Amino acid sequence: MNSIFMQDKVHQLSDWILHTVFPSPYWWIHVLIHVILVVAPLAFLGLLLTWVVGIARRRLSGWHREMPLDVTSPFPPNMFLYILKYTRRTQVVLLAAALLSLPLLYAVLDLPKQIINKALSSEAETVLVSGYALNQYELLIVLCAVYLAAVLASGVVKYVINLLKGQLAEGMMRRMRFAVFRSWSRGRRPCDHAQIIPLLVQEVEPIAGFSGDTFLTPVLEGGTFATILIFMVVQDPVLGAAALTLVPLQIALVPRLQRRVSALARDRSRELRSFGAAVAEASPHHQESRPRPVLTVARSLKRIQAIRLEIYRRKFFIKSLNNFIAHLTPFFFYTIGGYLVIEGRLSLGALVAALAAHKDMSSPLRELLGYYQTMDDVRVRYEDIRRFLGDQNKAEMPHGAVAGPSARDPRPPLAGGCAI
Repeated sequence: MNSIFMQDKVHQLSDWILHTVFPSPYWWIHVLIHVILVVAPLAFLGLLLTWVVGIARRRLSGWHREMPLDVTSPFPPNMFLYILKYTRRTQVVLLAAALLSLPLLYAVLDLPKQIINKALSSEAETVLVSGYALNQYELLIVLCAVYLAAVLASGVVKYVINLLKGQLAEGMMRRMRFAVFRSWSRGRRPCDHAQIIPLLVQEVEPIAGFSGDTFLTPVLEGGTFATILIFMVVQDPVLGAAALTLVPLQIALVPRLQRRVSALARDRSRELRSFGAAVAEASPHHQESRPRPVLTVARSLKRIQAIRLEIYRRKFFIKSLNNFIAHLTPFFFYTIGGYLVIEGRLSLGALVAALAAHKDMSSPLRELLGYYQTMDDVRVRYEDIRRFLGDQNKAEMPHGAVAGPSARDPRPPLAGGCAI
């Protein structure tokens, strides 16, 4: 009974939208409006509720877990607090620059519409602009100059953002690599260069690179997406809804596929560490032990190849899916927007501006989806590093001992007497 009641309510809502918001005698318009204004919002609402319930369950399950106190790792349990501790000032500057870029983006989107509607399609001989009477030619050159200035200003702001982000990432990479090396060199286990070198080279770099995007990407890319969406809604609310039609599909499919790619990437990193250990064991000075290490190296190389091929297949499928969705959305713009232009309810300049804005809309959405997947991957890498360093420092320690250099000798000894 409840499902039948909900279906009746949905049908009543869709009929009200068709007859009140978007009346049209054509059946294909009815189908598109149902998809844009009814099906897509309900799907988005369902995904939002699923996401909220999932977060609540993870939080509740986390409250019942007691995280062990790890005093043997140089990194704190919370990765975000660690990044914020050393990059606080630069993060504030990055966020301020990101907020400054949003009004410039709106100007870049709106000025082409003004050029088409006021300078090219206007029938008036003169137009008043800030108290000055300008003809079409003068208005055209003024609007084009303002557009060029907005584009240049937006480019300068993005250049500053990328430069600061790169400097921040390089500084964090240097700091983390030194912290990992220092903690490993003070460990209690015999040193193993084959495992620590991939850790320093491959595992630290993604975490340091993510430090520049930790707080910037949600603000910059989320603000860019919201700015473009607001611009489309200002042109016509139906066009704004059409821009979001396939967003639920992307949110439902792409993260699930990307999570599997991230899991394969972690498997590849672990297999590379195992490969390094196997190569280190295949010493030419121990002829009697060579057959077994050679076989181990061959098997490890085969597993690495299989993992990489699977990553390629999944990554290219995700790329093809994103391209299909990106090219399918303009179909709604051409049909709905073209119908509105023919009916005289939308200007041609607004439709052209909306089409141009949509090309920029898919990029921030992809960046946001990629950000959350990268965040999960980086968290796992961060925990792997903490666990590895904790195992290095905990191993072969007497009961009750505290990790770190001896109180009698303030110099940090290298584990096993190895020379680095």
